[in-house]
Amino acid sequence: MTGQRLPASLSHKNSAPRAVGLFRVVPVLLLFCACSGVRAQEWPFELWHEGKVVLLEGDTLRGLVKYDLQQDLLQYNGAGGQKVVAYSARKVLFFEIFDVTVHRYRQFFALPFNTPAGYKSAVFFELLEEGKMTLLAREALEYRTYTNPYYVGSYSRLVMVYKYFFMDDNGKIEEFTGDKRDLLDLMGKNADDVEKYIKTNRLKVDEKYDFAKIIAYYNSLYGT
Repeated sequence: MTGQRLPASLSHKNSAPRAVGLFRVVPVLLLFCACSGVRAQEWPFELWHEGKVVLLEGDTLRGLVKYDLQQDLLQYNGAGGQKVVAYSARKVLFFEIFDVTVHRYRQFFALPFNTPAGYKSAVFFELLEEGKMTLLAREALEYRTYTNPYYVGSYSRLVMVYKYFFMDDNGKIEEFTGDKRDLLDLMGKNADDVEKYIKTNRLKVDEKYDFAKIIAYYNSLYGT
């Protein structure tokens, strides 16, 4: 109707400050939700997985398996509801699980490795690729700092990180530096072919299963 005034709360004059305030609040809410989701995440080592354990003495155990690479321990719970039994890496040859978080079978081997203290001890490694070049991995949780384009400042987030290792034919295990140039140096005469494969398939050395694909391709050049 002509001459009727809009309520103050709906007038154009007052809408701008409310919009600006909303623009400031929404990113903070999104950040809070993202951080809350991370805290609620279940990590693979926190879960029981269907799998099997092969002990050093030769016994094969089938049932539920939970692993801890930080302590190099695993827990086994038999299918018949038996009590939980813990084994150190020194008692285990290897174990295999079906990890529902990635929908894959994963294999871990207990291998002798030089500890920071200077002596060799059995340590669990995940086998990612085997052949001319054998790729192993260990996982751990770390806090990483991130910035948000909608929020002034930074925030910390708990993430899964991986350390990668190569094992030679003599069983010697060396940690990989993480640098793609160092990886290509190890490829020798096949470096150009591998680099082309990486670029064509847009693979990343710091992505676990991408890295495994790269090593699998390298091994395929030797028929392994």
